[in-house]
Amino acid sequence: METTRTEITGESHVGIGVGRTHHEVVIIGGGTGGITVASQLLRAREGMDIAVIEPSTEHYYQPLWTLVGGGIYPKERSRRSEISVMPDGVEWIRERATHVDPDRQIVETGSGRKVGYDFLVVAPGLTIDWGGVKGLKETVGRNGVCSIYDYEQAEVVSQMLHEFEGGEAYFTSPATPIKCGGAPQKIMWLADDLWRRRKVRDRTEITFATAGTVIFGVPGFKEALEELVEEREIHTLFEHHLVEIRPEQREAVFAPLAPDGETEVRSYDLLHVTPPMKAPDFVSGSTLAHAEGESKGWMNVDIHTLQHPDYPNVFGVGDVAALPTAKTGAAVRKQAPVVAGNLLRVADGGTLGDDASRYDGYSSCPIVTGYGRLILAEFGYDNEPMPTFPFDQTKERRSMYILKKYGLPPLYWNLMLKGRA
Repeated sequence: METTRTEITGESHVGIGVGRTHHEVVIIGGGTGGITVASQLLRAREGMDIAVIEPSTEHYYQPLWTLVGGGIYPKERSRRSEISVMPDGVEWIRERATHVDPDRQIVETGSGRKVGYDFLVVAPGLTIDWGGVKGLKETVGRNGVCSIYDYEQAEVVSQMLHEFEGGEAYFTSPATPIKCGGAPQKIMWLADDLWRRRKVRDRTEITFATAGTVIFGVPGFKEALEELVEEREIHTLFEHHLVEIRPEQREAVFAPLAPDGETEVRSYDLLHVTPPMKAPDFVSGSTLAHAEGESKGWMNVDIHTLQHPDYPNVFGVGDVAALPTAKTGAAVRKQAPVVAGNLLRVADGGTLGDDASRYDGYSSCPIVTGYGRLILAEFGYDNEPMPTFPFDQTKERRSMYILKKYGLPPLYWNLMLKGRA
């Protein structure tokens, strides 16, 4: 987009597509990671020359989509305009990044525009692969198939859950990394609670079908959730991932991860799908990504400094980064100051030695286990629990549910995106 105007919204002064060809810092992505890093850089160094490449005119607080699916929130409360969250003083390039050449220090956009940089922050999030399950893209929102992983579809989930009259209900989790690894079961717990309230649970079988080997990987929380699985009579299908939906027959096909495992074809009345996810193509096809191994295609960064090992002027933050922890907004909140601090250190001629800012893998998963109940799982690298509160966080608590519903959204909009938390 080549314009020369400045858009003013309230106190916000954001240059939009003014056509400059080079910036001190280019940030790919105007989501949680990109906006938070930009805000923190500007708070640390007022007037810094920063461009954010982001095609969307809307910004979403996606953790609310689970509650939208449960009928607790209207979806509109999860959305604000992108201009309203863009930090003052940045140039917003309202295009999609399509190619990165870290050797020439250039980002190319969909229009063919080439943007040079001194430092690059890669924060595009991940790509929902709706085509990764045969039949999903064509049938989601219909034929008993739904998913909270989309702004429009989240309220369809609520409608289907509230209209469900019993039968076989499946909730899936794929074999790929996903944003908010606990979300596939959060909506399941809400459905279980709702159907008990609506008196249809006694004629309903609920199955959690996951590519994982356990219900949750962090000790303490794993055992607590296993107890809930038994108590609430949830069936499980581990080490299987959804590969095909046959909507006319109402059949779901699950492939085993083990080479000697058996494919499972299950009849369903309701199928909540967590689709496969992947890194954006411009990352996975570049030298910024891991070329092989379990993290192939995801951005290669030092797991503590978040700096690329081959390009010291490139940093990654958020879902795109190959980090052995959960992809959540809480993780980004801890990653952003590390990226901002280390970028400024390198910009000032320093190196990232032992005194560099370091990320410890912290992430948080507020696992909604029913209406008014939540288990707050906090952990770091190696699935090490990292509790914030002075009580047993493996227990269901109403206080933690209130925190998620009423505390975290204003923290996100008013503090985190402004670089203050």
